[in-house]
Amino acid sequence: MSQLISNFPSDGVVTLNRVIIRPEYTVDDLQERVAILCENVKTYHSDTGFVGGFVALNSGAVSNEGSTIGQPVDSPLKDREALIITFWRSFEEHEASHRSETFQPLFREVLELCENGNEEIAYEMLWSGAAYSEAEARAAREAKARYAA
Repeated sequence: MSQLISNFPSDGVVTLNRVIIRPEYTVDDLQERVAILCENVKTYHSDTGFVGGFVALNSGAVSNEGSTIGQPVDSPLKDREALIITFWRSFEEHEASHRSETFQPLFREVLELCENGNEEIAYEMLWSGAAYSEAEARAAREAKARYAA
């Protein structure tokens, strides 16, 4: 299994927060508060379970090729919805990080921005992988053509 986040264990935990930004706040507000919170997690929890993470903003684009909910043109949550995704060695270590005194005040500041409150879901990793190189992709297609049937 290829790892998209360096040193993420195959039995690690992925957590996902979905944030919908309140109308009175901006993406810049979210970026600033989440950056401070993430720096805290990296500083105080890199040696106690935190492996990595990322934040993604809803771009507004909706894939008509990959969606089965009709043919929407764009998402009404463009620039208002973000996903905060973190990678941990274990759920227990994640939970301990959230109980830390340095984390809680910064977390509350992020929650002030959230129209939807917060529900953080933990997922067990089932699969991850990076794209093939050009040569690997060519070899994979040739092997499929040769052995298909």
